Amino acid sequence: MKTAKLVLLFFSLVGFSPLFAQNQYIIKGIAVDTLANTKLINTSVSVLNAKDSTLVKFTRAITDGSFSITNLAAGKFILLVTYPGYADYVEDFKLDSANKEKDFKQLNLLLKENLLKEILIKGEAVAIKIKGDTTEFNAAAFKIEPNSKVEDLLKQLPGIQVDKDGKITAQGVTVNKVLVDGEEFFGDDPTLVTKNLRGDMVDKVQLFDKKSDQATFTGIDDGQKTKTLNIKLKEDKKNGFFGKIDAGATPDDFYQGQGMFNAFKAKKKFSAYATISNTGKTGLSWEENSKYGSASLETMEGGGVMFSGVGGDELESFSGRFEGQGIPLAHAGGFHYESKWNSDKQSVNANYKIGSLDVDGVRNTQTQNNLPAGIIKSNNDQSFDNYMFRQKLDATYQVKLDSTSNLKVSIDGTLKNSQSQNLYDAASSRGNNVLLNTSTRNLTNDGEQQLFNVNVFWNKKFKKVGRTVSLNLKQNSNENKSTGLLNSANSFYNHAGVLDSVQNIDQYKTNNSLNSVFNSNLAFTELLTKSLSVVVNYGFDRNNSNSDRESFNQSATGKYDLLDRVFSNDYSVNALANHFGTILNYKKDKTVINIGSKAYAVDFRQVDNYTGNTYKRNFLNLFPQASFQYNMSKQKSVRFNYNGYNSQPSINQIQPVRVNDDPLNVVLGNPDLNPSFNNHLSLSFNSYKILSDQYIYINGSYGFISNAIVNNIVTDSAGKNTYQAFNIVGKMPGNFSLYSNIRRKVNKEGLSVGLNLSARGNTYYNMINNIMNMTESYNFSGGVSTSQYKPKKYNFNIFIGPNYYRSQSSLQRQINNNGWGLNSRASFSVTLPGKVEITSEGNYEFRQKTQSFNQDFDRLIWNSSINKKFFKKENLMFSLSGNDLLNQNIGFSRSASSNFITQNSYTTIRRYFMFSAIWDFNKMGGGAPKP
Repeated sequence: MKTAKLVLLFFSLVGFSPLFAQNQYIIKGIAVDTLANTKLINTSVSVLNAKDSTLVKFTRAITDGSFSITNLAAGKFILLVTYPGYADYVEDFKLDSANKEKDFKQLNLLLKENLLKEILIKGEAVAIKIKGDTTEFNAAAFKIEPNSKVEDLLKQLPGIQVDKDGKITAQGVTVNKVLVDGEEFFGDDPTLVTKNLRGDMVDKVQLFDKKSDQATFTGIDDGQKTKTLNIKLKEDKKNGFFGKIDAGATPDDFYQGQGMFNAFKAKKKFSAYATISNTGKTGLSWEENSKYGSASLETMEGGGVMFSGVGGDELESFSGRFEGQGIPLAHAGGFHYESKWNSDKQSVNANYKIGSLDVDGVRNTQTQNNLPAGIIKSNNDQSFDNYMFRQKLDATYQVKLDSTSNLKVSIDGTLKNSQSQNLYDAASSRGNNVLLNTSTRNLTNDGEQQLFNVNVFWNKKFKKVGRTVSLNLKQNSNENKSTGLLNSANSFYNHAGVLDSVQNIDQYKTNNSLNSVFNSNLAFTELLTKSLSVVVNYGFDRNNSNSDRESFNQSATGKYDLLDRVFSNDYSVNALANHFGTILNYKKDKTVINIGSKAYAVDFRQVDNYTGNTYKRNFLNLFPQASFQYNMSKQKSVRFNYNGYNSQPSINQIQPVRVNDDPLNVVLGNPDLNPSFNNHLSLSFNSYKILSDQYIYINGSYGFISNAIVNNIVTDSAGKNTYQAFNIVGKMPGNFSLYSNIRRKVNKEGLSVGLNLSARGNTYYNMINNIMNMTESYNFSGGVSTSQYKPKKYNFNIFIGPNYYRSQSSLQRQINNNGWGLNSRASFSVTLPGKVEITSEGNYEFRQKTQSFNQDFDRLIWNSSINKKFFKKENLMFSLSGNDLLNQNIGFSRSASSNFITQNSYTTIRRYFMFSAIWDFNKMGGGAPKP
């Protein structure tokens, strides 16, 4: 009997051994709170199918926090660990013959109430942490190829796209700033980081909305946010040097070269770069152009004067930026240095940039001027040769004075020199094609500009939670000097097309302006309750501006020494403002509400230094604001904003001087202008799902202006236009925009598809020959896109989208610029055996003919290259590239503004072939440099 039982047991085990073999997989781990040193008893532990998230097995942790689940089959699963009051823990894993047991070891769960709330998501291909408002990507979880750049790493991160020009979009929003270890890196060109720093140097990539210094310090949202990426480097990559040299040339006299060198030593960083190119690669995008411009400066935050250039003032026509019009020759270089010391209590970040840009080409402009009694069509041929040399030095010093207070001092200065020469040959005709006028014009200019800015920000926290004080002081100075010659011959014809009169102008012009602005703001915050805070602020602003414009005619001696008082004036504007404000901030659970207002009491003084006449005026400007934000989750929120603010007229709109740089378009000042009031509302929704890499971003806005400053344009019988600004009463110009972007990963291979829809429009009012004109412009567009990136295999991106544009003037509704268009682009790269890479990209644009322009426009720009990499680290590459292979890069644009509809065509860089060599070098962490 005993033998029989043993035999039966033996055969039973043999018979069931395949079943045991299939279910002998096991997982185990321990759930703890390391911060509180607590074992989490009865923690819920679930195993889900990775494919459809159905429950496979379930258990609870025992008294010491440990758990185990046995009798699992092979496959791919998701571990879900939950405990009341703690953030969920989710991790992908798989079991197979090589991994029969999975030990998760110690799982650290975090309390939701912790200020650094985290959701940790791990997987075979991704590692993402969500810390408060920051999404952090672990670079080690992604495939980083030899000598790849930060840009190649970003392309693999969920929710982030990088286009062919290096523009970064994160969760549907454009990324405007890229930091390195939390610090500026040359400041204003993110591609200097993404295209030059090595991917294998990166430890973490952090994505967040960067707040203003004030909001970061107080914790009270002021609505100023910038989508930002912070590249955190590995500690062992902070010692050594690395860089890149890129040089290329063509048989057609096109060339480009760029070199960059970086030396890192612990908390010190030094970088230098140089660029020379005539292919459109201009080096840095100079940020101060958008801030201050060569002809514009926003001088007072709260209702002081706006000091800016006026349309038609071509003595200040070249900003020093290449906008794709003409053939550029660029030289650029710069240095960057940063350091921290004294236990990181003190730091300095400094940049020096120097560069020149020479752009020459031709441009043709066709304009339709809609008038109450008909239309005027104009054709203008222009040749231009513009040059600018500029250099900028900026530095930021920060010090932690003690445990409660900090000081930040930023300073920058810019010097610019420019020369330009513009030749014009124009003709205008009436609606019946009878010649109206002709004009030839030669305008030369030499200009100098000096910009200086200093900003001091001090803050202090008190013992009571939520009680802070901060002081912000700003001083800005902008000085412009320019001289030029205007030589023009203008002929005017009667209704029969017969020459009626001739006007010749030969003048020497000077334009000297100085603008000095001081702003201050003292803010005090107090926590009234757990959920309610208040910000009270006071500030004093001062603005002193002067504009001296003089025109000289030739005397009998041949010298330009006869002052033309009609086209000359010396004018000063001084404004003093005291401002008070209160903002209430409510923050509880998922809701954040801000509501408040500032009041600016402005004393405005205008002085005509020619006549001695003085105009004194006082304004009370209100700046109401309100915002509501509801966070459904860390990755889903809705936000509403309202802002109201006054806009003061610019000094050039006020200055009573006739500007005749273009004799057919004369600008006249109006010293009686009053401020306008702007209202702006916006509503946005953002949702991002990490596991499915899906985001939805929707943004809508609407704005309208009361007492708006618009132009009265008087066109005489000879076709001359005279512009003068005035305040319009009873009409409110408005604008709206709606934008949505939806994108989702559709398979495990990383294929993603996207859909975007947008609509924008504006309604503008002005006077044409003293008759009210309303211009309506709308643009509706949409598009679908798909993309996929596989490191060292392939990368493609495809977009196609139609658009419909509508533009018409109330004076001539039967003649409009309505029509359809299409934009599409596609790019791909594929890596072949032998370290060979082929890339290609195409961009197709179509614009339908309209009632205003009787020709369709279409072009296909196709670029391609073949690249060969050498050595184990692939740090040497030879490239043969073709630009505009079909030779269709025709400069073209259409626009509508006020009662004018305009079409431009211009010189562009067309087909060429270039051979390039690119060498990356590095010696990081003690290793010897290798070829």
